[in-house]
Amino acid sequence: MVVIKYGDPMLRKKCAKVTDFSNLPILVDDMFDTMYEEEGIGLAANQVGVDLNLMVIDVSHTVETDDTHTFVNGEITDSWGDSVFEEGCLSIPEVRLEVKRPEFIKFKYQTIDGNEKEEEFTGLLGRAIQHEIDHLNGILIIDRVSPIVRMQVKKQLKEIEKESKQKKTPKDRKESFVL
Repeated sequence: MVVIKYGDPMLRKKCAKVTDFSNLPILVDDMFDTMYEEEGIGLAANQVGVDLNLMVIDVSHTVETDDTHTFVNGEITDSWGDSVFEEGCLSIPEVRLEVKRPEFIKFKYQTIDGNEKEEEFTGLLGRAIQHEIDHLNGILIIDRVSPIVRMQVKKQLKEIEKESKQKKTPKDRKESFVL
């Protein structure tokens, strides 16, 4: 799988709800592999060209946990508190921005088996969930900063977009839609 970059219209699309869970294990394994290859801590399905409300997260190298997380059909149902933290994004390489987000979230989701859960999250895992949920709703970190900050990275964004369009033809894109 290839991580699509800023400028690709798939990153601005609100992803479809997962209704068929049968192919998810293979897709999730591929997403984790891609995320690790890119040295990320989270990856949304639309970042690899798949129109599904699905994300994978692994913050185990930064916090004391060995858990990986797969969230299907996730939705933030409540949030409170404020936290500002520098974020990067695999789809916007080498751009890091201070992003203000809620410190705590209540998150409703399904497991890879379709079981429904609702939990509260905070810290890096809570932030990663919010970042990936934004992706699944067509929102990028550049949408979470002031117009002045956005202008400061405008040149980088144009370069990423130009490079993305040169590397990916429609034929290549279809080959990355593996389910």
